[in-house]
Amino acid sequence: MSNELYTLNAEVRADLGTGASRRLRRADKVPAILYGADKEALALTLEHNKVIKAQEDEGFYSHILTLNIAGESVEAILKDIQRHPFKPKVTHLDFQRVDANHKIHTKVPVHFLNEEAATKGGNTVAHLVTEIDVTCLPAALPEFIEIDIAAMEVGATIHLSDITLPAGVASVELGKGEGHDQAVVTLNAPKGSASEEATDEDAAE
Repeated sequence: MSNELYTLNAEVRADLGTGASRRLRRADKVPAILYGADKEALALTLEHNKVIKAQEDEGFYSHILTLNIAGESVEAILKDIQRHPFKPKVTHLDFQRVDANHKIHTKVPVHFLNEEAATKGGNTVAHLVTEIDVTCLPAALPEFIEIDIAAMEVGATIHLSDITLPAGVASVELGKGEGHDQAVVTLNAPKGSASEEATDEDAAE
């Protein structure tokens, strides 16, 4: 995604409430809120067509964004996005201010590499986690986390503790203790294969 899509122009809005938000949406605007960094929350308005274009790219959800507000550039991350139940419309956005000296807590998407190699012979990959909760300073925030599964053995599972995160990035779940070592991806044998039956027998025992 280009840097242009990481930058959004926003206006401060004084007209609040459900009715005001409804009027904004009819005018192709998106109501939003910006909070955090021990500053007062700001109610904002963004152009819907710009938001729609930006939200189509995965990086919009994990990248540090720049909001241009009344001549000031504010760095923020997207914390929540609300959509219309059946129309291709974004109805609300929540942004959190970013302080370069304070760690942020956010979700980062997982990219699984070399699935073609892992699935030769009819094996199937089960994606048990598609995002990982992380905490880090803004400068260390990765756009995504890569997991190479080319060398996985049938029946094996990769857990959070098996993943090498970028420098300065920590797993939120692992920080809670051993019981939070989530399974991320499993490689399963083809259905009805001898290896699958052996795995099932081992599980039953």
